[in-house]
Amino acid sequence: MSGQNLEEIVRHTVSETKSRTDIKMPRKYKVILLNDDYTPMDFVVEVLKHFFHLSEESAVQVMLQVHFQGKGVCGVFTRDIAETKIALVNEYARMNQHPLLSSMEPE
Repeated sequence: MSGQNLEEIVRHTVSETKSRTDIKMPRKYKVILLNDDYTPMDFVVEVLKHFFHLSEESAVQVMLQVHFQGKGVCGVFTRDIAETKIALVNEYARMNQHPLLSSMEPE
């Protein structure tokens, strides 16, 4: 087998692979904070700033949305990151004896 034939085979294989490969972006998920009657508003703002890196103003806006509408979007992430943030928020709330819950839903 000559070097030229090998190069042609590689080029053809790469070309075929590229034409058959459809690249999909990973699905995104909204992380949601759920309202409850016991978690203090300042704790919710603290969670939003610490875990979601929101500014004070944005954190207060999301907290008010949670308070008045029952839930609020903290951010949009890939599945693994969303699941990790939910676990961290829920554990942090439990450690501080608050019933605050977070969940996720597809974007």
